[in-house]
Amino acid sequence: MSAVLNQGAEEYPLAFCYQVNGSCPRTVHPLGIQVTIYLVCAVGIIIIVLGNLFVVFTVSYFRVLHTPTNFLLLSLALADMLLGLLVLPLSTVRSVESCWFFGDFLCRLHTYLDTLFCLISIFHLCFISIDRHCAICEPLLYPSKFTVKVAFRFILAGWGMPAGYTAFFIYTDVVERGLSQWLEEMPCVGSCQLLFNKFWGWINFPVFFFPCFIMISLYVKIFVVASRQAQQISSLSKSLAGTAKRERKAAKTLGIAVGIYLLCWLPFTIDTLVDSLLNFVTPPLVFDIFIWFAYFNSACNPIIYVFSYRWFRKALTLILSREIFSPRTLTIDLYQE
Repeated sequence: MSAVLNQGAEEYPLAFCYQVNGSCPRTVHPLGIQVTIYLVCAVGIIIIVLGNLFVVFTVSYFRVLHTPTNFLLLSLALADMLLGLLVLPLSTVRSVESCWFFGDFLCRLHTYLDTLFCLISIFHLCFISIDRHCAICEPLLYPSKFTVKVAFRFILAGWGMPAGYTAFFIYTDVVERGLSQWLEEMPCVGSCQLLFNKFWGWINFPVFFFPCFIMISLYVKIFVVASRQAQQISSLSKSLAGTAKRERKAAKTLGIAVGIYLLCWLPFTIDTLVDSLLNFVTPPLVFDIFIWFAYFNSACNPIIYVFSYRWFRKALTLILSREIFSPRTLTIDLYQE
């Protein structure tokens, strides 16, 4: 997006973000293109915020949904919703205008929140895969092994570790001093680029790929065990068979969510790693497409739940029909057929 700027460098007049020496160049886009990009981004942000707000409200409101897995989903949705509220509006302006007009303080805060919410998502998806592994592979031990208390510990770790990790790199000069020999060029005026941004992909490499490796390993085992259980399910009692089917469906749904997350984030992550080795040859337009493709992953989970979870659709119906205001809906069984 921002980079439709370079693409049209020959067609549109080259300008600068600020009338000072060392200012970043920018390309002034036609009004129609600007309005179109703003509208597309605005629609995406609304879907992200409202979709995840609905997940947060649904899990919080209905008592039957107060389970360890759903509390992890609630926390994940909260991170995605805050990404849409606090990060994407400024990212939209930067992409369309190709300049950062909000100062150094907001630049650092924006980079912090952007990285924070993305890392929170990957940590939560990793914890959800651990939860599903316990539910499918150790069904008899699961109720006592993965309790609500354990889920809240995971949630605390899922927010605390990314917060500390990201703050260490962004709000201390340790990295900048360590990379000083490679950081000879200062960012131009009008860009939101910290000195070490070129190496940000490598800095985040461990906290992205290690959870991904865990998730993929666990889900491979989950689906092997689930396939075996499907062959044995006829010998179970009706109630046990129903529980096993529900757990397997939940694992499948969350596996789809993990797969879509990887599909959305891998292009951007791989590009940031490879680009630093190739002297940063990625065209700005391609880079913007990758990052917005990753951002819009935050809109995917509520859509997946609508098509996969009957309780989610039932809750949506209750809210849209305004039956939510009835006292009886608080304790309604959304799992009942």
